[in-house]
Amino acid sequence: MDRDKCNEKKSCQNCEESPRCSHEEKEAHEQRLLDERMSRVKHKFMVISGKGGVGKSTVATNLAMTLANEGYEVGLMDADIHGPNIPKMLGIEDERPGASAKGLLPITTIHNLKVMSMAFFLQSKDDAVIWRGPLKHGAIKQFLGDVYWGDLDYLIIDLPPGTGDEALSVAHLLKNVDGAIVVTTPQEVALLDSRKAVTFTRQLKVPLVGIVENMSGFNCPHCHTPIDLFKKGGGERASREMLIPFLGRIPIDPEMVSCGDSGISLFSRPGHEEVKSAFTNICENWRKLLEGKSGVRKTQSAQVT
Repeated sequence: MDRDKCNEKKSCQNCEESPRCSHEEKEAHEQRLLDERMSRVKHKFMVISGKGGVGKSTVATNLAMTLANEGYEVGLMDADIHGPNIPKMLGIEDERPGASAKGLLPITTIHNLKVMSMAFFLQSKDDAVIWRGPLKHGAIKQFLGDVYWGDLDYLIIDLPPGTGDEALSVAHLLKNVDGAIVVTTPQEVALLDSRKAVTFTRQLKVPLVGIVENMSGFNCPHCHTPIDLFKKGGGERASREMLIPFLGRIPIDPEMVSCGDSGISLFSRPGHEEVKSAFTNICENWRKLLEGKSGVRKTQSAQVT
């Protein structure tokens, strides 16, 4: 690579000098561009789960909306390449990203969220993305480095279930991710896999890890009696045993499901204060971890209250 001719602000795909560069030089150049773009994001964290069906994308979406409603600049990256659901939940699945001299432009919602997802690039909602690891890594690299996110307070990255390619790619490319929120339900089967997700984050040396217990209890709409459909307290118990903070629990609310299916924010509906308060408290607890970042890593046995 000719350092005098290399355009450090331009991606290798758009650079006339690119054919003369080695693969290693291109990789290093693209990583520098990604690092520069991500340097404008104050806090970056992953939302993960050990298994599917625990409401991880619902949690990620509503956490993003909670932060946006509080006045923060928030980006939401849907890193689930095979099953991108975030645009559906936000009512923007028919949108298509534009482009500018600064890069690919994320879709901005009425909640002032900036969103990027593989769903925006599919010709049909029924299209399947049949890709192996390297292609998925390339897509995530573009979402982080080629998308013009601008200045953000938070970038929330919603990952697919498990501890595979997508999560590894995000951790590898970002290098300085602030932490991970592990979503689980209280039932033992989900907790078994959520503990594996915690182990995964530790092996990758992710600094801050907290557990959220979703689908935690349900109040009968007729008699208002609490019903523990999937048990209760399992996530909190796992956090104690694994010495990580417990961020909070989210009760079951059928309206949250309806809102996700129709692309309407639960926060725009009257009532449902228990669920809204749950997300507000989780965001507050997460901010406490971020603010005490230097000490939390040494005292992760202490729960945030």
